[in-house]
Amino acid sequence: QRPNPSNSFFFLEISHSPPRVAVEPTPPPRRRHRPPPPMATPDLLFNLRNLFYLGAYQSAINNSDVPGLDADAAAERDVIVFRSYIALGSYQLVISEIDSSAATSLQAVKLLALYLTGDKEGAIASLKEWLSDSAIGSNPVLRLIAGIIFMHEQDYNEALKHTHTGGTLDLHALNVQIFLKMHRSDYADKQLKIMQQTDEDHTLTQLANAWLDIAVGGSKIREAYLIFQDFAEKYPMTGMVLNGKAVCCMHMGSFEEAETLLLEALNKDAKDPETLANLIVCNLHLGKPSSRYFSQLKLSHPDHVLVKTTTSAEGNFERALQAVA
Repeated sequence: QRPNPSNSFFFLEISHSPPRVAVEPTPPPRRRHRPPPPMATPDLLFNLRNLFYLGAYQSAINNSDVPGLDADAAAERDVIVFRSYIALGSYQLVISEIDSSAATSLQAVKLLALYLTGDKEGAIASLKEWLSDSAIGSNPVLRLIAGIIFMHEQDYNEALKHTHTGGTLDLHALNVQIFLKMHRSDYADKQLKIMQQTDEDHTLTQLANAWLDIAVGGSKIREAYLIFQDFAEKYPMTGMVLNGKAVCCMHMGSFEEAETLLLEALNKDAKDPETLANLIVCNLHLGKPSSRYFSQLKLSHPDHVLVKTTTSAEGNFERALQAVA
């Protein structure tokens, strides 16, 4: 649209000259109207992820019907849901629900379920075959599951072979756990710094920070306690958060408070291995009997490290007695 002439011209009258000359001024510089920045896409899975990360597995399943998901987000949602079922011990449900036509990420989750049912050799063989396939071997969920399985096997070097390059906060958080298992808090700290640079406030970053603080000990224990306390105030109280607070309390010598937290966690899940193991340790410090909790742990989780360590020690003691006799 052409500008209105009355706004663009001014008239200069020259004395003694009848004609009037129209003079067009230099137009002002035209402002460029920049389009507004695009609005950030809402993270529709934010709450679902946090429920899973903090151990509210049934709540994650119950709240998984999230509308408006695109294909990638729907696939991630399904991974979270099936991993939640695995965390609740529903391995067969996962195995039966995920068929051979499912996406690579879901097939990887199915492998974890197969592994945990006892088909360890078959699951690991399939896992190695998929990891060597250039078409799917770099899938982040497949690499994550590989790290989880090899960490269960206590083959930490093999786990890191597939997770060390990171790429997602889940992988970096798993790296923190692996390095702490290897008693390398220095390497765990490097992974945490990468996570903090990516998203300092992310739930996984905060969790990894708390894990490292507990491993380092000393004044860091209080910082870890405050992280778990912050989770307790923001989200539904879970066994994971209660155990985190309880471990911090035990490190600070507050065993009575730790026992209260652990009994609350036991009410939420009477078979949770970490709750039972922590109750055993807590009761020993309080001078209370812990045999009932040990029997529960041995019955429900015979492969738990505390069961294996105690059983091995008992065996050595029996052999020593026989040798003396």
